[in-house]
Amino acid sequence: MDLGLKGKVAIVTGGSEGIGKAAAQSMAAEGARVAICARRLEVLEHAAKEIRAATGGEVLAVQADMSKADGVKALFDKVVGAYGGVDILVNNAGTSAAGYFEEITDDVWQADLDLKLFGAIRCSRAAIPIMKARGGGRIINVTNLGAKAPGARSVPTSVSRAAGVALTKALSKDYAADNILVNTVCIGLIKSGQHEHRWERQKEANADVTLDAWYDDMGGRVPLGRVGEAQEAGDVIAFLASARASYLTGIAVNIDGGTSTVV
Repeated sequence: MDLGLKGKVAIVTGGSEGIGKAAAQSMAAEGARVAICARRLEVLEHAAKEIRAATGGEVLAVQADMSKADGVKALFDKVVGAYGGVDILVNNAGTSAAGYFEEITDDVWQADLDLKLFGAIRCSRAAIPIMKARGGGRIINVTNLGAKAPGARSVPTSVSRAAGVALTKALSKDYAADNILVNTVCIGLIKSGQHEHRWERQKEANADVTLDAWYDDMGGRVPLGRVGEAQEAGDVIAFLASARASYLTGIAVNIDGGTSTVV
């Protein structure tokens, strides 16, 4: 199926690994010109090289911090300078931060909101005027299942992600008339660098635990019986960014193997 992405310009924040990298690769394979950003330059450039090799597509690597207003400005200046505009924005930058409410300090709350919520706000604010001038666009916010149904010891992430879902719905209403479609994907258990870092810490206590065994154990909590692949999430994001999703806006899609207790 041709997704109608050829020649489109896409920005993927947090694009150096995991879901962000997978989304960038899916769109590049469909002919989009893709810019990925992250804070770690070496990892970012390696990801861009891998995506180019896999797809033959154009990939621009931009080192930038989405928790900072000047980082967002630098990203958009470089992308518009290189590609002339923006058609697709995937707000994916974020890290896992979750704990018991009384143990979370103001600094931890602020850092989480700056990266996940204000990063998406600032990027969307920068992208929307450009998309308007180009006759429309797509914004996909990457959130998680806790945004809809927070669990115990889930703050601040569940709160910042819930705000991301609300932002999605609000923007979808404001910009539907401009043909700017705004959706979110709520991520469940998906293979990622963050999970692999946890596995590495687990190995300190039990050196015999392999990564495959680690994921198999996690997959036991998923109705489909396995942890999802990053590319499975990336393909859904690419679809939402495409011409094939032209009547979808303001929706939240669970990518979770059936885990969520809510639709």
